[in-house]
Parts: sequence; C-alpha cells; structure tokens
Amino acid sequence: MDKFRMIFQFLQSNQESFMNGICGIMALASVQMYSAFDFNCPCLPRYNLAYGLGILLVPPFILFLLGFVLNNNVSVLVEEWRRPRGQRGKDPAVLRYMFCSMAQRAMIAPVVWVSVTLLDGKCITCAFCTSVPFETLGNASHPSLSQREMKKVLARIPCKDIYDGQELIANEVAIRYLRCISQALGWCFVLLMTMLAFLVRSLRPCFTQAAFLKSRYWSHYIDIERKLFDETCAEHARSFAKVCIQQFFEGMSTDVAAACCHPPRKAPADAGEPTEKLLGITDQGTMNTALKSWHRCKPPLHLHSPALPSGNGEEQPYVHPPVPRKEIAAYYSRV
Repeated sequence: MDKFRMIFQFLQSNQESFMNGICGIMALASVQMYSAFDFNCPCLPRYNLAYGLGILLVPPFILFLLGFVLNNNVSVLVEEWRRPRGQRGKDPAVLRYMFCSMAQRAMIAPVVWVSVTLLDGKCITCAFCTSVPFETLGNASHPSLSQREMKKVLARIPCKDIYDGQELIANEVAIRYLRCISQALGWCFVLLMTMLAFLVRSLRPCFTQAAFLKSRYWSHYIDIERKLFDETCAEHARSFAKVCIQQFFEGMSTDVAAACCHPPRKAPADAGEPTEKLLGITDQGTMNTALKSWHRCKPPLHLHSPALPSGNGEEQPYVHPPVPRKEIAAYYSRV
C-alpha cells in the first residue's frame, strides 16, 4: 500500500510528465485500435460516404474528448470560468492558456488516428469510390450505363468478392488511384500538424513573452491553490471528525461510569492537537459558510505583513526595532 501511495504522490508532483505519458499511451492505443479494427465497407452508393467519413472523423472526436476527461485541469478550468467574480478578478488570458495547454495534449491521439487512417487509405477508398474518374481510368469502349447503374457498380470497388465491373474499370486501378490520393492527403496532414505544433510551441512565446509567462504562472497558481485547499479541507475534516468522535466516546464513558459507579477515564494527552488544526471552525454551519465564501468571493491575491495591536486597540503594521550603531560597528569589527 505504501508503494502505491508513493507512486500516486510521484504522479501528483510530476503531473505534466504524467499527462504527456497518458497522451502518448492514448496515441499508441489509437494505432492499435485501428490495426485491430476490421474495416468492412458496405459497398452501397448511399452508405459508403457516411461510413468512410464516420470512421475517419468520429473516433478522433471521441479520443479528443477522452483527452479532456483524463486531464485533471478540466475541473480547475471550469471552476475558474464559472465562479463568481467576488474579490478576485478573472483573467481571460489565463483561461485561454489553460484551455490551449489541455487542447494540445488532447489533440495528439486524434491526429495520430487521422494520420494512420489516411495513410492506410481504406476509408477514402470506401467513401469516394463512386467519384472515380471513369472517363480517364475506365474502358471507353464499354457500353454506356445510366448514372444510377454506374454508381452502383463503382460502389462495389472496395469489395473485391462482389465487384462485377472489371470490364468497366479495373478494380486494382481504382483502388490504387484512391489510395494514392489518400496517402498524399495523409502526408500533407502530418506536415500541416507538425508545422502547426512548431508554431504553437516555439513562436508563440517569442512574440508575447511577458504575457506568456504571466498566463503560465497564474495557471500553475490556480492548480496549486486548489490542491492546497483540498489538502487543508481534508486535514480540517480529519481533525474535526477526530474531535467529534473523541467527544462522543467521552460522553458515552461518562454515562457508563455514572450508571456503573466507575470513575471516567481521563482524556488522552494529545486531545488538544486536533483542536489546533480546526482554525476556529468548529461547527457545521460555520464550515458551510466558509466554503460558500471561498467559492463566491475568493480573497484577493495580495499578501500583507502581520499587524500588532497598539495601545488604543487598533492594529499597526509590524516594524523591526532599529539596531544601535555601536552594535553595528562591533559586528563589522569582528568580521
């Protein structure tokens, strides 16, 4: 159990590396899913296009949503976007940075799926087999067919076992033609995504370095603040539950002692330790009010020095007492 706890703490402390690993695993999983997927084109004029484009576009959309679901910062982004303004303003640049960072990781698996699908060529062959240029690749001496019969014959090109239009156009010629176009589109897509990733990762910080650093800093701050708030709430809940349970058993022991004429046991020596962690919040209503106040009006991001009470009851900022000149001279003489 301790090993699992250490692994979980390591993943929490290295969340960015962990998310990059998750995205890489999803990319490899998308390739394995496509390899194990048995592609069967319906070979019907009305369904070929829908089926081919559906296999090309629907799984990437699902993988894109899974990339957001597996990212822990989604809840942070939604909470920061939906929370009331309160005493702390919301910076749209920080929200955009958080969304772009999550979208970049979530796009890895869909891009791999689309690239592999286009390079394989089965989807494009199934979707656009009815659009093969018959005048260029077909048999010009073949008797002309109606438009409906022509599409019905061309729709069977991906299905070699039921294709019956070899005299009209060779099956291998049409498949090679469509696969060549699909692979060209695939390599263009890979090049476009690579260039886009290069521009986003390399050139964006060069133009707005100050705004980029500010957005990155405050996005990290929001994430860390939520983690520390959850840890503080968990510690408070643990201390509050411990005190409540101790008081319950102390009351029960007092009742039992009164009924059996036995003196009650003394409370443990560390009973005051959980009480110190309650920070003055010792009832359910106050805790609910504190949680609502944290959500509605978070405190402003401004640190102030500790104040000391003055003689008239007012608080004054703490000022360090001046050091005598003789002590300063003696210190430098020793140095």
